[in-house]
Parts: sequence; structure tokens; C-alpha cells
Amino acid sequence: MPKVDVLNQSGSKVGDIELSETVFGIEPNKHVLHDAVLMQQASQRQGTHKVKNRSERRGGGRKPWRQKGTGRARHGSIRSPQWVGGGIVFGPTPRQYSYKLPKKVRRLAIKSAYSSKVKEGEVIVVDNLQLKAPKTKDMLKILSSLSVEETALVVTADYNEQVALSARNIQGVTFAAVNNVNVLELLKHDKLVITQDAVEKVEEVLA
Repeated sequence: MPKVDVLNQSGSKVGDIELSETVFGIEPNKHVLHDAVLMQQASQRQGTHKVKNRSERRGGGRKPWRQKGTGRARHGSIRSPQWVGGGIVFGPTPRQYSYKLPKKVRRLAIKSAYSSKVKEGEVIVVDNLQLKAPKTKDMLKILSSLSVEETALVVTADYNEQVALSARNIQGVTFAAVNNVNVLELLKHDKLVITQDAVEKVEEVLA
């Protein structure tokens, strides 16, 4: 079982915690992680791209010249694709890029993401994360005490408004409740700062 130190908000060790082998100690499946990241990135695409085909271009209702006798190629409209200003053939049109992976694959992906963080020593478990008021300065002080010098994903068991508001203006720091954590957010941040009760909730859901 992986064992991680438990720190307080001042960065002092107050104990340790044994993480579940089935959630935080599996061998990360890189292929599944890749599939999960692609799925999330695809779902974030707006798909609002649009070109005009020949029926949507203005003009071109009259045949530009007669069919025969001019010595030129026959044409029926100046808005056909080969003309400048004509319609676009097979261009992008509005579409939905999102799709879903099977439930078991998604579970394996999130477990692999958590396990990779533990394996690389990028998990910081905090006994409690409480702020009296939403202050960015206080949040910066806590992160500094925890030796977080890079990007970080801060996770609590439930939505914590004080922490969320304090973290939102810090570049490279993202807050999320356990239920909203996803593979992409876990992988793109250098550190995972997670409260002890959030760890227990993760194990309860994924074990």
C-alpha cells in the first residue's frame, strides 16, 4: 500500500496515510489515459466552424455565358466551387465532437491518473483546508508552506467556497471538489493538493 505524509496548512507533518492499492497503487494504463484525455479535449471543442456552399453564396443565378460558341468552358453559375467567390466543397460545418468512453474505461483512467501522481511523488495530502475568508494572499501562503512552486490542482471532499474563491486568481492553480476531478486536470497540473477526507471519498467511490 502506498504511504503518504499528511501535512497541516503550515506544511508540518502531522501523520501519514495509507492509500488504497486499488485506487492509488495500480500500474497506470497509458493507453487508457490517452483515450480519456482525447475524449475530454474533443468534448471541449465548440464545433461552430462553418463555410458556405454554392447554394449559400450570393449571386450566380444566371448562366454567365451561353453553352456553346464562345470557345470557353461551359459554366452554369459563377458561384460554383472553381470560381473565385464560389462555394466551398466538403468544408467544415457545425458538428458535435463529444463522445463517451465505456464506464469501466473511464474508471480505469481516473485510477491511472491518481496512481501516476502517487508514483511520481506529486501528491500532497493535507489534514484540513480551511480559510476564514476568501483571500488570495492566504491561499498563496498555504501553497508556499506546502512547497508548491508549480501548477497545482487543489481538491477538497466537497465544494469549499472560501478555497475556491481564494485559488481562482492564482495562475496555474485550479480548485475542484472530488466529484468534479477529471483525468485532464490531474495530468496537466504538476502537483495534487488533496485533503484527507477527500482521499477517503475518492477511495469510497473508486475502490
